[in-house]
Amino acid sequence: MLQQTPVNRVLPIWTQWMRSWPSAESLAAAKRSEVITAWGRLGYPRRALRLHESAAIIARDYNNEVPRSIEDLLSLPGVGDYTAAAIAAFAYNESTLVLDINIRRLFGRVLDGVEHPSSAPSRIERKLRYELIPTDGAKWAAATMELGALVCTSRNPQCTECPVMTQCEWRKAGYPKSELIRKSQPWTGTDRQCRGTILQALRENPKLSKKQLHELWHLKSQLELALKTLIADGLIESVGNSFKLPD
Repeated sequence: MLQQTPVNRVLPIWTQWMRSWPSAESLAAAKRSEVITAWGRLGYPRRALRLHESAAIIARDYNNEVPRSIEDLLSLPGVGDYTAAAIAAFAYNESTLVLDINIRRLFGRVLDGVEHPSSAPSRIERKLRYELIPTDGAKWAAATMELGALVCTSRNPQCTECPVMTQCEWRKAGYPKSELIRKSQPWTGTDRQCRGTILQALRENPKLSKKQLHELWHLKSQLELALKTLIADGLIESVGNSFKLPD
């Protein structure tokens, strides 16, 4: 849930989610329509289906316990390097390389003297950051993540509050601006908004016809494309000339 989504948006959904499905086995038994509805407006709803699929695998192959090895975690649907490392570190106290955007920005500034990291970590960056991990790697991951999220923030970093201020190469260089231009992603009128409009309507109604859905979106071609991609992603199903969430 925390992939590309801030904690304040995730927390209420996570709390209700855990009340409904406190174990992998209980989540695996839920209908996909229930999972998609409970996901609400967190965004990237395919993550909900991947979580549902992972729950089924965990219940079946891992005795209802989330696996602890990186290799096993990476075998689960939707789990990549960052998520696997974070689970291993924070759930099982393993010394793994956790590289979220906050940690990468912190290290980029302190060690490399750059304002913002590249869009994705390179093999060289991973190697260099791995060499920094102390014996208690789980505590290190938590500490560096918090430092990046709360002090070494993307905008208006609190440098005077930073415990490594005197070691920061970015500060020593005079805070040079990054050449990387970060633009906020538009929402109004996008395919994402169209898909979200359809999904929300189907969360609130058991079934809607194509005519009813066309009344929700002004551009027919964009809605048709959204319907096709939502079906391909397994997020909705067509029944005759109507659509609904999958069972």
